[in-house]
Amino acid sequence: MKFLRNSEAVIGVILIAAMILIGAVNPAFWDLDNLFSLLQSNIVIGIMALGVLLVMISGGIDVSFPAVAVAGMFLTVHGMLLTQYDGVLLPFVVATLIGVLLGGLNALLVYRFKMIPLIVTLGTASIVRGLILGIIGTSMINIDRFPKVLINFTKSDIYTVVKPDGTTSGMTSMLLIYLGVALLIHIILKYTMLGRSVYAMGGSAESASRVGFSLKKTTFFVYCACGALAGFAGMLHSSMIWLCNPRDFVGMDMQVIAAVVLGGASIFGGSGSVIGTMMGVFMLVMVKNSLILMKVETTWQLVVLGTILIVATAFSAKRDRKSRT
Repeated sequence: MKFLRNSEAVIGVILIAAMILIGAVNPAFWDLDNLFSLLQSNIVIGIMALGVLLVMISGGIDVSFPAVAVAGMFLTVHGMLLTQYDGVLLPFVVATLIGVLLGGLNALLVYRFKMIPLIVTLGTASIVRGLILGIIGTSMINIDRFPKVLINFTKSDIYTVVKPDGTTSGMTSMLLIYLGVALLIHIILKYTMLGRSVYAMGGSAESASRVGFSLKKTTFFVYCACGALAGFAGMLHSSMIWLCNPRDFVGMDMQVIAAVVLGGASIFGGSGSVIGTMMGVFMLVMVKNSLILMKVETTWQLVVLGTILIVATAFSAKRDRKSRT
Protein backbone atom coordinates (compact mmCIF):
# COMPACT_ATOMS: atom_id res chain seq x y z
CA MET A 1 0.00 0.00 0.00
CA LYS A 2 1.18 3.49 -0.85
CA PHE A 3 0.21 4.78 2.62
CA LEU A 4 2.53 2.30 4.35
CA ARG A 5 5.47 3.56 2.28
CA ASN A 6 5.07 7.04 3.74
CA SER A 7 7.03 6.87 7.00
CA GLU A 8 5.68 10.17 8.31
CA ALA A 9 2.06 9.12 7.72
CA VAL A 10 2.56 5.79 9.46
CA ILE A 11 4.33 7.42 12.42
CA GLY A 12 1.58 10.05 12.63
CA VAL A 13 -1.17 7.41 12.81
CA ILE A 14 0.75 5.41 15.44
CA LEU A 15 1.38 8.59 17.43
CA ILE A 16 -2.30 9.59 17.45
CA ALA A 17 -3.37 6.05 18.36
CA ALA A 18 -0.82 5.97 21.20
CA MET A 19 -2.04 9.32 22.55
CA ILE A 20 -5.66 8.12 22.54
CA LEU A 21 -4.71 4.85 24.24
CA ILE A 22 -2.53 6.52 26.89
CA GLY A 23 -5.21 9.14 27.55
CA ALA A 24 -7.84 6.41 27.98
CA VAL A 25 -5.67 4.47 30.43
CA ASN A 26 -4.57 7.56 32.35
CA PRO A 27 -6.82 10.65 31.94
CA ALA A 28 -4.16 12.76 33.73
CA PHE A 29 -2.31 12.69 30.40
CA TRP A 30 -4.70 15.35 29.04
CA ASP A 31 -4.12 17.82 31.90
CA LEU A 32 -2.74 21.12 30.60
CA ASP A 33 0.21 21.00 33.01
CA ASN A 34 1.17 17.58 31.69
CA LEU A 35 0.74 18.56 28.02
CA PHE A 36 2.83 21.71 28.48
CA SER A 37 5.48 19.69 30.32
CA LEU A 38 5.41 17.11 27.52
CA LEU A 39 6.03 19.75 24.85
CA GLN A 40 8.77 21.36 26.93
CA SER A 41 10.52 17.99 27.30
CA ASN A 42 10.72 17.77 23.49
CA ILE A 43 12.85 20.89 23.10
CA VAL A 44 16.36 19.82 24.14
CA ILE A 45 16.17 16.20 22.97
CA GLY A 46 14.53 17.40 19.73
CA ILE A 47 17.34 19.85 18.89
CA MET A 48 19.92 17.15 19.56
CA ALA A 49 17.95 14.68 17.43
CA LEU A 50 17.99 17.06 14.45
CA GLY A 51 21.79 17.05 14.55
CA VAL A 52 21.93 13.26 14.82
CA LEU A 53 19.46 13.05 11.92
CA LEU A 54 21.93 14.83 9.63
CA VAL A 55 24.71 12.40 10.55
CA MET A 56 22.50 9.34 10.13
CA ILE A 57 21.18 10.45 6.74
CA SER A 58 24.80 10.79 5.59
CA GLY A 59 25.42 7.17 6.58
CA GLY A 60 27.31 7.91 9.79
CA ILE A 61 26.58 7.81 13.51
CA ASP A 62 27.47 10.16 16.36
CA VAL A 63 27.26 9.18 20.04
CA SER A 64 29.49 11.99 21.30
CA PHE A 65 26.81 14.70 21.25
CA PRO A 66 25.83 14.31 24.95
CA ALA A 67 29.46 14.96 25.95
CA VAL A 68 29.61 17.88 23.51
CA ALA A 69 26.46 19.33 25.07
CA VAL A 70 28.02 19.09 28.53
CA ALA A 71 31.23 20.75 27.29
CA GLY A 72 29.28 23.57 25.65
CA MET A 73 27.14 24.42 28.65
CA PHE A 74 29.69 23.77 31.43
CA LEU A 75 32.58 25.69 29.86
CA THR A 76 30.33 28.58 28.87
CA VAL A 77 28.61 28.97 32.24
CA HIS A 78 31.97 28.76 34.02
CA GLY A 79 33.27 31.44 31.67
CA MET A 80 30.28 33.67 32.45
CA LEU A 81 30.90 33.33 36.18
CA LEU A 82 34.63 34.05 35.88
CA THR A 83 34.16 37.12 33.68
CA GLN A 84 30.92 38.30 35.33
CA TYR A 85 29.38 38.46 31.86
CA ASP A 86 25.74 39.51 31.88
CA GLY A 87 24.28 38.68 28.48
CA VAL A 88 22.37 35.97 26.61
CA LEU A 89 23.39 35.92 22.95
CA LEU A 90 27.17 35.53 23.35
CA PRO A 91 26.98 32.50 25.72
CA PHE A 92 24.79 30.61 23.24
CA VAL A 93 27.16 31.53 20.40
CA VAL A 94 30.16 30.33 22.42
CA ALA A 95 28.47 27.03 23.37
CA THR A 96 27.54 26.49 19.72
CA LEU A 97 31.11 27.20 18.56
CA ILE A 98 32.49 24.74 21.11
CA GLY A 99 30.16 22.17 19.57
CA VAL A 100 31.35 23.06 16.07
CA LEU A 101 34.99 22.56 17.06
CA LEU A 102 34.34 19.18 18.68
CA GLY A 103 32.16 18.12 15.76
CA GLY A 104 34.96 19.16 13.41
CA LEU A 105 37.32 16.87 15.32
CA ASN A 106 34.94 13.97 14.73
CA ALA A 107 34.70 14.84 11.04
CA LEU A 108 38.49 15.06 10.70
CA LEU A 109 39.00 11.61 12.21
CA VAL A 110 36.19 10.05 10.18
CA TYR A 111 37.16 11.59 6.84
CA ARG A 112 40.93 11.95 7.00
CA PHE A 113 41.73 8.64 8.67
CA LYS A 114 38.73 6.67 7.33
CA MET A 115 37.84 5.58 10.85
CA ILE A 116 34.53 4.01 11.86
CA PRO A 117 32.20 6.82 13.06
CA LEU A 118 30.89 4.84 16.04
CA ILE A 119 34.41 4.19 17.36
CA VAL A 120 35.52 7.77 16.73
CA THR A 121 32.57 9.35 18.51
CA LEU A 122 32.75 6.90 21.41
CA GLY A 123 36.39 7.89 21.85
CA THR A 124 35.85 11.63 21.61
CA ALA A 125 32.88 11.41 24.00
CA SER A 126 35.07 9.71 26.59
CA ILE A 127 37.92 12.20 26.09
CA VAL A 128 35.66 15.26 26.32
CA ARG A 129 33.85 14.08 29.46
CA GLY A 130 37.16 13.08 31.07
CA LEU A 131 38.77 16.45 30.36
CA ILE A 132 35.76 18.40 31.60
CA LEU A 133 35.52 16.43 34.85
CA GLY A 134 39.29 16.28 35.35
CA ILE A 135 40.23 19.88 34.58
CA ILE A 136 37.12 21.95 35.37
CA GLY A 137 35.80 19.73 38.15
CA THR A 138 32.67 17.81 39.08
CA SER A 139 30.93 20.48 41.15
CA MET A 140 27.44 21.39 40.01
CA ILE A 141 26.57 25.06 39.49
CA ASN A 142 23.23 25.42 41.28
CA ILE A 143 20.57 28.10 41.06
CA ASP A 144 22.29 30.30 43.66
CA ARG A 145 25.36 30.73 41.42
CA PHE A 146 23.71 30.27 38.03
CA PRO A 147 23.64 33.46 35.88
CA LYS A 148 20.33 35.23 36.52
CA VAL A 149 20.25 36.61 32.97
CA LEU A 150 19.89 33.06 31.60
CA ILE A 151 17.17 32.24 34.12
CA ASN A 152 15.19 35.30 33.11
CA PHE A 153 15.66 34.49 29.43
CA THR A 154 13.89 31.12 29.73
CA LYS A 155 11.12 32.27 32.08
CA SER A 156 8.92 33.73 29.35
CA ASP A 157 5.83 31.86 28.09
CA ILE A 158 4.09 32.04 24.73
CA TYR A 159 0.78 30.85 26.13
CA THR A 160 -0.59 30.97 29.68
CA VAL A 161 -3.79 29.50 31.09
CA VAL A 162 -5.40 30.41 34.42
CA LYS A 163 -6.76 27.28 36.07
CA PRO A 164 -9.93 27.12 38.23
CA ASP A 165 -7.86 27.18 41.45
CA GLY A 166 -6.28 30.48 40.43
CA THR A 167 -2.85 29.09 39.53
CA THR A 168 -1.39 29.52 36.06
CA SER A 169 0.08 27.05 33.60
CA GLY A 170 2.26 28.21 30.72
CA MET A 171 4.01 26.94 27.62
CA THR A 172 7.62 28.10 27.46
CA SER A 173 8.68 30.33 24.58
CA MET A 174 11.74 28.10 24.13
CA LEU A 175 9.47 25.91 21.99
CA LEU A 176 9.74 28.57 19.27
CA ILE A 177 13.52 28.10 19.21
CA TYR A 178 13.08 24.37 18.67
CA LEU A 179 10.60 24.96 15.85
CA GLY A 180 12.92 27.53 14.28
CA VAL A 181 15.88 25.11 14.31
CA ALA A 182 13.67 22.37 12.84
CA LEU A 183 12.52 24.68 10.04
CA LEU A 184 16.12 25.63 9.23
CA ILE A 185 17.26 21.98 9.01
CA HIS A 186 14.20 21.12 6.92
CA ILE A 187 14.98 23.90 4.42
CA ILE A 188 18.63 22.83 4.19
CA LEU A 189 17.77 19.18 3.57
CA LYS A 190 14.95 19.76 1.12
CA TYR A 191 15.90 22.87 -0.82
CA THR A 192 19.69 23.14 -0.97
CA MET A 193 22.49 21.31 -2.77
CA LEU A 194 24.11 20.75 0.61
CA GLY A 195 21.03 18.85 1.73
CA ARG A 196 21.03 16.80 -1.47
CA SER A 197 24.68 15.93 -0.89
CA VAL A 198 23.83 14.58 2.58
CA TYR A 199 21.19 12.24 1.14
CA ALA A 200 23.43 11.30 -1.79
CA MET A 201 26.35 10.46 0.48
CA GLY A 202 24.13 8.30 2.65
CA GLY A 203 22.74 6.47 -0.35
CA SER A 204 26.16 5.77 -1.87
CA ALA A 205 29.29 7.73 -1.05
CA GLU A 206 31.01 6.55 -4.22
CA SER A 207 28.11 7.58 -6.45
CA ALA A 208 27.84 10.94 -4.68
CA SER A 209 31.52 11.59 -5.33
CA ARG A 210 31.20 10.66 -9.00
CA VAL A 211 28.37 13.13 -9.63
CA GLY A 212 30.42 15.96 -8.10
CA PHE A 213 29.46 16.14 -4.43
CA SER A 214 32.33 16.84 -2.05
CA LEU A 215 32.43 14.09 0.54
CA LYS A 216 34.82 16.15 2.65
CA LYS A 217 32.51 19.17 2.83
CA THR A 218 29.47 17.00 3.50
CA THR A 219 31.22 15.03 6.24
CA PHE A 220 32.40 18.20 7.98
CA PHE A 221 28.96 19.78 7.61
CA VAL A 222 26.99 16.95 9.24
CA TYR A 223 29.37 16.41 12.17
CA CYS A 224 29.93 20.12 12.80
CA ALA A 225 26.19 20.76 12.60
CA CYS A 226 25.54 17.90 15.01
CA GLY A 227 28.13 19.33 17.40
CA ALA A 228 26.76 22.86 17.04
CA LEU A 229 23.21 21.77 17.83
CA ALA A 230 24.44 19.70 20.77
CA GLY A 231 26.35 22.65 22.24
CA PHE A 232 23.37 24.94 21.72
CA ALA A 233 20.95 22.38 23.21
CA GLY A 234 23.22 21.90 26.22
CA MET A 235 23.20 25.62 26.92
CA LEU A 236 19.42 25.77 26.47
CA HIS A 237 18.95 22.79 28.80
CA SER A 238 21.07 24.41 31.50
CA SER A 239 19.19 27.70 31.16
CA MET A 240 15.79 25.98 31.38
CA ILE A 241 16.54 23.98 34.54
CA TRP A 242 18.59 26.80 36.16
CA LEU A 243 21.63 24.72 37.01
CA CYS A 244 24.68 23.24 35.33
CA ASN A 245 25.63 19.64 36.06
CA PRO A 246 28.70 18.16 34.30
CA ARG A 247 27.20 14.69 34.69
CA ASP A 248 24.05 15.52 32.72
CA PHE A 249 22.98 13.70 29.53
CA VAL A 250 24.36 10.29 30.52
CA GLY A 251 22.42 7.77 28.43
CA MET A 252 20.94 10.50 26.25
CA ASP A 253 22.63 9.05 23.14
CA MET A 254 20.41 5.95 23.22
CA GLN A 255 17.25 8.00 23.64
CA VAL A 256 18.04 10.42 20.82
CA ILE A 257 19.12 7.74 18.36
CA ALA A 258 15.99 5.75 19.23
CA ALA A 259 13.85 8.82 18.51
CA VAL A 260 15.55 9.44 15.14
CA VAL A 261 15.17 5.80 14.07
CA LEU A 262 11.60 5.77 15.37
CA GLY A 263 11.00 8.81 13.17
CA GLY A 264 11.86 6.84 10.03
CA ALA A 265 15.57 7.55 9.51
CA SER A 266 17.48 4.66 7.98
CA ILE A 267 20.30 3.08 9.99
CA PHE A 268 22.09 2.58 6.66
CA GLY A 269 21.80 6.24 5.62
CA GLY A 270 20.12 7.93 2.68
CA SER A 271 16.70 8.54 4.22
CA GLY A 272 15.07 10.43 7.05
CA SER A 273 13.15 13.67 7.54
CA VAL A 274 12.78 16.51 10.02
CA ILE A 275 9.03 15.95 10.43
CA GLY A 276 9.52 12.24 11.06
CA THR A 277 12.26 12.92 13.59
CA MET A 278 10.12 15.44 15.48
CA MET A 279 7.29 12.91 15.66
CA GLY A 280 9.75 10.24 16.80
CA VAL A 281 11.00 12.55 19.54
CA PHE A 282 7.45 13.36 20.63
CA MET A 283 6.53 9.67 20.74
CA LEU A 284 9.57 8.74 22.81
CA VAL A 285 9.07 11.62 25.26
CA MET A 286 5.37 10.78 25.49
CA VAL A 287 6.14 7.17 26.40
CA LYS A 288 8.61 8.29 29.10
CA ASN A 289 6.09 10.82 30.39
CA SER A 290 3.35 8.20 30.56
CA LEU A 291 5.58 5.76 32.42
CA ILE A 292 6.30 8.48 34.99
CA LEU A 293 2.57 9.23 35.36
CA MET A 294 1.96 5.53 35.96
CA LYS A 295 4.76 5.56 38.58
CA VAL A 296 6.86 3.01 36.71
CA GLU A 297 10.35 2.71 38.22
CA THR A 298 13.31 4.24 36.37
CA THR A 299 14.93 0.85 35.84
CA TRP A 300 11.84 -0.44 33.99
CA GLN A 301 11.69 2.77 31.97
CA LEU A 302 15.14 1.87 30.63
CA VAL A 303 13.84 -1.57 29.66
CA VAL A 304 10.99 0.01 27.70
CA LEU A 305 13.29 2.51 25.96
CA GLY A 306 15.75 -0.23 25.03
CA THR A 307 12.92 -2.33 23.62
CA ILE A 308 11.68 0.62 21.55
CA LEU A 309 15.19 1.12 20.14
CA ILE A 310 15.54 -2.54 19.14
CA VAL A 311 12.07 -2.75 17.58
CA ALA A 312 12.48 0.54 15.70
CA THR A 313 15.91 -0.50 14.41
CA ALA A 314 14.63 -3.93 13.33
CA PHE A 315 11.73 -2.32 11.48
CA SER A 316 14.08 0.18 9.81
CA ALA A 317 16.48 -2.57 8.73
CA LYS A 318 13.67 -4.71 7.33
CA ARG A 319 12.21 -1.76 5.43
CA ASP A 320 15.60 -0.82 3.97
CA ARG A 321 16.33 -4.39 2.86
CA LYS A 322 13.03 -4.50 1.02
CA SER A 323 13.66 -1.15 -0.68
CA ARG A 324 17.11 -2.30 -1.90
CA THR A 325 15.90 -5.58 -3.40
